[in-house]
Amino acid sequence: MAVKCGSSPMHATSSGLLQGDNPLHYSLPLVIVQICLVLVLTRVLAYILRPLRQPRVVAEIIGGILLGPSALGRNKNYLNAIFPPNSLPVLDTLANLGLLFFLFLVGTELDPRSLRRTGKKALCIALAGITLPFVLGIGTSFALRSTIAQGVNQAPFLVFMGVALSITAFPVLARILAELKLLTTDVGRMAMSAAAVNDVAAWILLALAISLSGSGSPIVSLWVLLSGTGFILLCILIAPRIFNWMARQCPEGEPVNELYVCATLAIVLAAGFVTDAIGIHALFGAFVVGVLVPKEGPFAGALVEKVEDLVSGLFLPLYFVSSGLKTNVATIQGAQSWGLLVLVITTSCFGKIVGTVCVSLMCKLSVQESLALGFLMNTKGLVELIVLNIGKDKGVLNDQIFAIMVLMALFTTFMTTPLVIATYKPAKMAVTEYKHRTMMRKDTSKQLRILTCFHGTRNIPTLINLIEATRGTEKKEGLRVYAMHLLELTERPSAILMVHKARKNGLPLWNKEKTGESNQVIVAFETFGQLSKVSIRPTTAISPMSSMHEDIIASAERKRVSMIIVPFHKHQRLDGHFETTRADLRNVNRRVLEHAPCSVGIIIDRGLGGASHVSASEVNYTVLVLFFGGHDDREALAYGMRIAEHPGITLNVVRFIIDPAVIGASVHVDIAQNSGPVPESSQEDDIFLSDLKQKSSGDSCIVFQESIVKDVRETIEVIRGFKKCNLFIVGRMSEGQLVSAFDSRSHDCPELGPLGNLLISGEISTSASVLVVQQYRSELPQESLRSLRVGDSSRVESSRIGHSARVGHSTKGNDGDEEVTEI
Repeated sequence: MAVKCGSSPMHATSSGLLQGDNPLHYSLPLVIVQICLVLVLTRVLAYILRPLRQPRVVAEIIGGILLGPSALGRNKNYLNAIFPPNSLPVLDTLANLGLLFFLFLVGTELDPRSLRRTGKKALCIALAGITLPFVLGIGTSFALRSTIAQGVNQAPFLVFMGVALSITAFPVLARILAELKLLTTDVGRMAMSAAAVNDVAAWILLALAISLSGSGSPIVSLWVLLSGTGFILLCILIAPRIFNWMARQCPEGEPVNELYVCATLAIVLAAGFVTDAIGIHALFGAFVVGVLVPKEGPFAGALVEKVEDLVSGLFLPLYFVSSGLKTNVATIQGAQSWGLLVLVITTSCFGKIVGTVCVSLMCKLSVQESLALGFLMNTKGLVELIVLNIGKDKGVLNDQIFAIMVLMALFTTFMTTPLVIATYKPAKMAVTEYKHRTMMRKDTSKQLRILTCFHGTRNIPTLINLIEATRGTEKKEGLRVYAMHLLELTERPSAILMVHKARKNGLPLWNKEKTGESNQVIVAFETFGQLSKVSIRPTTAISPMSSMHEDIIASAERKRVSMIIVPFHKHQRLDGHFETTRADLRNVNRRVLEHAPCSVGIIIDRGLGGASHVSASEVNYTVLVLFFGGHDDREALAYGMRIAEHPGITLNVVRFIIDPAVIGASVHVDIAQNSGPVPESSQEDDIFLSDLKQKSSGDSCIVFQESIVKDVRETIEVIRGFKKCNLFIVGRMSEGQLVSAFDSRSHDCPELGPLGNLLISGEISTSASVLVVQQYRSELPQESLRSLRVGDSSRVESSRIGHSARVGHSTKGNDGDEEVTEI
């Protein structure tokens, strides 16, 4: 088998091992091996760094360095086998092609209109975050030129160093802010606005640096700048018209024509070719096209969806390996080189952090907020590596300076998250105190606040119709609803949806400023807000599923709501059975139930009111409250009484009472247990029901009835008799002997409690939606906590508890005080 010369070109495919060919000597199988190696290493590193809450770019930079001559590449056999010199042009081409489309995605994240609307504070912070590091970068370049960078062209080297130290990585910053749940805070919004301005300024400065590095002739550099400016102006005049026409051909709710996506990608490639021919870089053309693409509508969403997974997941990591192969930490030798590394890192951090903090303090931000902004603006990442690689390819940066700058970018990005966590804790800075944490309250004239959560458009019609039913007509202060859109933060680097939603967090989606957005969610809530007297404040939560409950709980605490309503993790199929939408949504609901600062309701959607908003004059619902006793049932009934104020709603309250003969037998069996026949909770139920009956006397829309039953079978028969019901409201953990019998029955969703599970099972044939309510208590009973924390074992435990209850033993936990407690 002939060994191919390192300088000879590679053929694309081999004939196979059986015919004597080594696949690693051919470009296609070698690239496949390289890609697989890169993906495995970077994903493993990302998993290892996940507890430190580091963005994936850190793992990819480290992975690139490890695969290069700094670590594994010290073994020449490995380096020549996996990354031979004649394979690098193919690897670089793929990496730069992926980078071309990634820069297009980065451009789609930047909205030129938002730059025009950038506030004075954010603009001042951005300018300070550029100016001081740029000046310090120029000063550092003189120290480098006099030591390890002798002989380089002075003008481009000064600009490259200034740009490298003044960059803030916009995509990486968005990811860090979302991970730390700061994206929707004042600091997060200001950081994103300042980073966007910083990003645009950095690209302009980089274009200047490239034009200066191309030739020794200032005339040629001037022509390159003028040609690049002309290209941008031409794109601004022509490209938006083409893209807007394409966007108009893609209406909401219909698939985007593949022809428009292919045409846009072809435009990206053509723009890259033009800017490369001008002498700037192909990346600039792709970035400019991305900036000019429409930011809203299905067209933009389809572009991002079709491009980003393949590019960011497969090709982009190759760029980090390409950079890592050029990075040799071993070139940093001696006290002088390590001293220069410390100097570069110190200068970079000092310029960004001090410049940002000083201007932030002048803008009357707190010390904590100013420090957090300084650390956030110091974030480097992919854009930094792009600048360094271009400088290396142009001959402006030698191997030693390149290695120093890559380590600087890695260090500054790695330090961002821990420093921000240690410095800025908005949850601890704002301590919320409020009384009305339940639907049960003495003064029902006070404003009622509810936080409703939804994951997509599927839950919105039922939520809106439930809000309509809850708004009441006689309340003086009315109803305020915070509609929270729960967005999952995935590993995708694109932040177009994330940033767009975050900018409107906590604000009405129909504010005076025209957004041009045709999102179904906005239209639905806008229509409802205009037709009803309900104050709706749409908000957005962006976080991983594992910590999404923290956003819900923090928002409820901050908004002082009395109830959180979350959607059930299953949806109903056409045949009436339920199937799981997302299994991890179940864990979100369980954690909310366990840690919520107020009462919680889980809505099981069976289409309350149909697929659209039902106006107040057309509401004609029958609501059924099943009352067995206990805290949660009293809260469910309180919610039902609120709904009963709507003139189009009839409320039926059914209190189930066990036959006295059964009670007597149960007490006789339980003499040894020393349990009283009349629990305290039953007395509280009687007082509560008596009070409600007195208040609602004379109201024909409220019907109270008591049903005496002997066992579970009779109870189910009574429930089946209400066939025209539109909504069931039940307590999650009802109390009493009957419910204990339900406990012993097999059910899959402990977060719904025994009655909720019964109403979604096949035993009750109904098309009514179900609201399962848990009342806020400062400490949940142990039985309730066990059902939330334990999986299959909770069924065994609840069965044991149910058995003891059936023989008369009281299973009531720590009831706590009926009055809600203040923090």
